[in-house]
Amino acid sequence: MLSLTKSILASLLAGLSLALVSPASLVAQTQTAAGASEAGRIEVTGQAIPNPTPYENQWKAKLNHIMPEVSGTEITVTKKATVIKTDQQPPVVNNNLPELFTKAPGLIISQQNTPGQFNFTYRGLGNPQESEFVTTLMDGVPLASDWIGFPTLYYVPVAQSVSEVQVIRGGSSLLYGPEPAPAINFVTKHPAPGAPWSFDSQQIGGSYGLYQTYNAIEGTSGPFEFRLDGFYTRSDGERDNSQFDQWQSNLYIGYRPNEDQLIALDFHAGQFDGGDPGRLTIDQFNQNEDQSTAPFDHAWVDRYSVVLRHEWTFAEGWLMQAKAWYTHQDIDNRNESFRGAPPFPTTLQTDEFNNGGIDIRFRKNYGEGTILRGSTLTFGGTAYHGDAPLNRYSTFDLTADRFDTSGIHTLDQSRNSDYQAFFVENIFRFGKFHIVPSFRLDHESVDVDTAIGPTLGGRSADHTIPLWGVGLGNDFGHLNETYFSASSGWRPTRYFDVASPFQPLNPANSPDVFKSLDFELGVHGTPIKGLWYDVGLFWIEFENRTETQAFTPTDFILVNSGDTRHRGFEGEISYDFLQLFHNDEVTEADLAPKDAKDADGPVTKATQSSFVGWHLNVFSNLQLLDAEFTSSQIPGQVGKTPAYSPSFLVKGGVQLILDNVFNFTFSAVHVSDEYWADANTGTPTIPAKIPAYTLLNLAGEYKVTKNLKVIGGISNLAGEKYYSRVFFNGSIEPAPGRTFYGGLQLTF
Repeated sequence: MLSLTKSILASLLAGLSLALVSPASLVAQTQTAAGASEAGRIEVTGQAIPNPTPYENQWKAKLNHIMPEVSGTEITVTKKATVIKTDQQPPVVNNNLPELFTKAPGLIISQQNTPGQFNFTYRGLGNPQESEFVTTLMDGVPLASDWIGFPTLYYVPVAQSVSEVQVIRGGSSLLYGPEPAPAINFVTKHPAPGAPWSFDSQQIGGSYGLYQTYNAIEGTSGPFEFRLDGFYTRSDGERDNSQFDQWQSNLYIGYRPNEDQLIALDFHAGQFDGGDPGRLTIDQFNQNEDQSTAPFDHAWVDRYSVVLRHEWTFAEGWLMQAKAWYTHQDIDNRNESFRGAPPFPTTLQTDEFNNGGIDIRFRKNYGEGTILRGSTLTFGGTAYHGDAPLNRYSTFDLTADRFDTSGIHTLDQSRNSDYQAFFVENIFRFGKFHIVPSFRLDHESVDVDTAIGPTLGGRSADHTIPLWGVGLGNDFGHLNETYFSASSGWRPTRYFDVASPFQPLNPANSPDVFKSLDFELGVHGTPIKGLWYDVGLFWIEFENRTETQAFTPTDFILVNSGDTRHRGFEGEISYDFLQLFHNDEVTEADLAPKDAKDADGPVTKATQSSFVGWHLNVFSNLQLLDAEFTSSQIPGQVGKTPAYSPSFLVKGGVQLILDNVFNFTFSAVHVSDEYWADANTGTPTIPAKIPAYTLLNLAGEYKVTKNLKVIGGISNLAGEKYYSRVFFNGSIEPAPGRTFYGGLQLTF
């Protein structure tokens, strides 16, 4: 299998290289300053302002799959940027993220029974414990608990409040800074300028006492724009002690003093309150995966964020996008311990995060009337500060309140992080060929002062990291495009790397950042009506993986455990089998469905003979991964496979759609077996490999009248019993089983 894979990769590499350098195959796709200015006047922010080209209508179909080449002040061409539009699929219920990300090649979501934290991995980098190696953002603002010192993920916006999700691979560090790849940006919904007032309400029920409601109102009045939404869900949970309540709300107020400016305020709030059923051994999992080993454990997560933004199109071809934000987040946990003799102590831990930042970016289009016509320059800077005190108390009250500090104070850490960055990036267009050089300079400082805990006193780390990138690409044939990028990235120093709250670290400890070098080579396009494809190769060198090792019987130090290489193939294809039958001359008015009360059919007679509005989409994406340790201080480690690096990952689905009437989607995700430890060995209670698993999902929505939809679906349709999260103490966390849901959506 490996030799065959290498042969395929070598053949594809040769073909792509020829296409990349062949000037005879080029087709012009350029950008104009006038087009950019017009985009700045009409596009709503929340998502970055797109910068269309003179060929925008030709390339419009590909924007259902990837981002614009210049999206506001961000250059994404050559960066392999997938876009997932939420209005192209039925509503996602109960945070079923594998269903939401079915069209994102290579991204693995490890599910939990309660939505209190979120776990992403990609191409064998990191592990599925709270998404520590993936940059996750909302409208370009980081969602991590602490962007630098604690890059874990305990909040993502629900799909109902999101218009699209952008997944940017190679080169994401040049856009957003820390973490190697990818960057996942949730773009929230905002009203279009001049949009009328509307109201949307979704009421859904399902298995295990699930109830979910989402309500939104939005509209505009003169220069003002407004949107308010609220989300609530609760469930008794599949496992014992996995019940939860979750709330989210988003408020947007925008003001346009003229057609070239937008001043906007966003407020986001979220709360989670739920049980933590604990982890199981394999024997316990096989006997009853729904049992709880921690019947009194509980978790609380509160997050509040405010963002002030200003966007301004000025002068000739200039655009400024500036944002300032502040976030407060609390993560509180109650955990019981059954070690030793009774009575058993209970630990209360509270992580508090207060952080904020400023991000200012500029874009300038230039070259009109010269050989550089359509070129674009972007540059900007970011400053961030995080304050994250950590406290832990020990008590014997199994049901202690989250704010109970009456027990023994066992840990007191003051933690701070600072980050600054400057970047510059440019598209040079030479007729039909484009080159994208990039540079970014990052600086981090991390400080931890422990008053009570295993490593007393102050510890710190300080790093300056220069990042670089270069992209090459051209358009060829009929609506095809090649891309190549080489870029560097890094993962920041965590608070735990500086001073662990669990065990002492030797004073000689000097943690270095993880660094990556990423190469992408591929081709994508829409060469025929209804077809989208993207195939490519990747090669990632990941340096300075670290691990904790004993220095003395009671003293620990972080050491370099080795470097790894991750290479492989990533491809996706989507085809609408009914697109060829569409009549492009039919207007949008012809597509509008009649009221079901007096209509013989869902669309007017103009569509009856042309299949306009009907779609049969078949889509699939595949990742083949070959990852291994290339160097290590650990004897015998070289040649082993890094943890959480499945050799085979495939996703796909089928959609039957009649525009404005129904959307029925069947999707699947298959993950091959994978090691859960870098040592490639198991424990007496856990096998060395996580078994392969397959998830099937069925979801649909049907418009009964112009104001009423029926929603329904089945998650984990086949009832797959599996796990994808393993811990070094010899335990696992079961994934959710089969669930059903159904409900109604009202729109006015």
